[in-house]
Amino acid sequence: MQVKRRDFFKQLGCISIGFSMLGPASCYSQDNRYGADLGTRPINDDQIDAWLRVFEDGTTLILTGKMELGQGIGIALKQVAADELNTDVSLIQVNLAETEVTPDERYTAGSRSIESSAMSVRYAAATARELILKKAAQKWKVDQAQVILENGEVKYNGNRLNLYQLLEGERIEQKIDRSAKIQAKTARNWVGKPLPRQDLQKMVRAEQFYVHDLRFPGMVHARVVRPKTYTSKLKSLETSAIEKEPGFLKVIKLGSFVGVLAEEEYHAITLRTKLKSLCQWDNGEVLPTETSLKEHIASLPTDDNQEESKGDYDQAIENAAVRHEASYYKPYIMHAANGPSCAVALFKNKELHVWTHSQGVYPLRKSISALLDLSADMIHVKGVPGSGCYGHNGADDVAAEAALMAVNYPGKHVRLQWMRDDEHGWEPYGTAMAMKLEAGLDNNGKIMGWKYDFWSDGHSTRPGGNAESLLPARFLDQGYGVPGAGFRGGAARNSRPLYAIDHLQVHSHIFQGPLRKSALRGLGAYANIFAIECFMDELAEKAGMDPLEFRLTHLENERGKACINQLKRRVALDNLPAREGVGYAFSQYKNSAAYFAVAAHVQVAKTGQVLV
Repeated sequence: MQVKRRDFFKQLGCISIGFSMLGPASCYSQDNRYGADLGTRPINDDQIDAWLRVFEDGTTLILTGKMELGQGIGIALKQVAADELNTDVSLIQVNLAETEVTPDERYTAGSRSIESSAMSVRYAAATARELILKKAAQKWKVDQAQVILENGEVKYNGNRLNLYQLLEGERIEQKIDRSAKIQAKTARNWVGKPLPRQDLQKMVRAEQFYVHDLRFPGMVHARVVRPKTYTSKLKSLETSAIEKEPGFLKVIKLGSFVGVLAEEEYHAITLRTKLKSLCQWDNGEVLPTETSLKEHIASLPTDDNQEESKGDYDQAIENAAVRHEASYYKPYIMHAANGPSCAVALFKNKELHVWTHSQGVYPLRKSISALLDLSADMIHVKGVPGSGCYGHNGADDVAAEAALMAVNYPGKHVRLQWMRDDEHGWEPYGTAMAMKLEAGLDNNGKIMGWKYDFWSDGHSTRPGGNAESLLPARFLDQGYGVPGAGFRGGAARNSRPLYAIDHLQVHSHIFQGPLRKSALRGLGAYANIFAIECFMDELAEKAGMDPLEFRLTHLENERGKACINQLKRRVALDNLPAREGVGYAFSQYKNSAAYFAVAAHVQVAKTGQVLV
């Protein structure tokens, strides 16, 4: 099939049946990583072929805008499609996030891959199945209920046809039917079963799987020279001393951004070390050292907002029989990925190709477009799994830096692998937070009033079309600023207690902190839950009540009660010895999804060591 993918897309109908006798491998082979043609056909999320392509040989290609982060979305999507199409999972391939190929599903975040992408695939597969069965029933002039679709073939009373024979080249067009019958609860053959994962086998065998593993003919290697601070400016750089070093190709200096290209990775590493000594920097602003971080963030100006308010909380606390106050703190936390971020970029024929483990290939493309002043139509971003990261680490930054260097060294694949100090020193961290609670109890242990104040930076500055979200923008000396506080709502996640409290206030104080920050698993939820649930344990002690009974007394949500009662049945720890205790916590993800309760049995040794 001597057809470019660009032309193939132009010819496709809304369900791709009857066009490729060779199956999806002819157009979606692994060779696409070596510089795929950009597709030009618009992707309509309402159409079947935005999510799924069924081919005449019985194979199926699933298209998802989500990335594999270790959560197993690749095998999960195969299982979902296999149930709806009544086919073996071995006949299904998955194409991960790729601009102009897969739907734009923004980011792989918030535990939504199954809820959103997989359900779209499920309905697309169910719609395709019904179309195929209907076509076969019409051909055989029988009731559709008598026709079976299995492993890419239709069958009836001993008759069988593959899809090529069934369609005879006919194009079928159809939007996804959200009312189509799905097999989610009635005819599961694959969903819910543990299956061998080919991706895990590749990892164990050290086969080409991660973006870090990609190798291309003539590929060159890159490293970036970092200054000491976010606001450092390059004063001078003389490169003649390293230009005759082994493997040297080019120093790329763009304002205060400094990178080096070499023939081999080891050369790039040694050249980076030597180049560091040749750079003279004005270090700009440094982090404050005269106060602790906790004290520093408390001194920062804040943008305040009342997240929730009801009743007369001040008066309720004032009149309470028992009053209690407590404060908690969370420092900055790094993602600390096992494998430092990596990307490959190629600039050729005025088109930029980027291979990345970004969690959002379309938003990244927009930001790279702004950074390079290059039309997004000329940028192709392909998602390739990387070292797993539940949150926004350095993947987007390294992709942007690789793209910068590829544009300045066209015609060659440029591979940029961050070093450990790049990753841990320059990635966006999960932000520091401070939390303060105050409450009052009546004589029966009921919470009369509740006040919760929390201090936080914003929780997500993912790329979304602005160059400022990318690290290299700070050093191009083109006037780019910093992203700002980012997603304010992330700080408030789970800050509203699930408990029934008549008089309460939740107040946020958003500051701009000293370090880069962005999404880290759960955003502000786990700091808020940590504070609220520690406080609930302390209030239970003040009330002289069992901590689980105390929570149940203040819960109206029946499912929440069931979750806590299940924990209560499983944790029977009465009459504990001295210096031992149990701590509890209860939450609902985002206050809207799954319920969770946990107990921690601990012992405090005489030395003060806490043992779980």
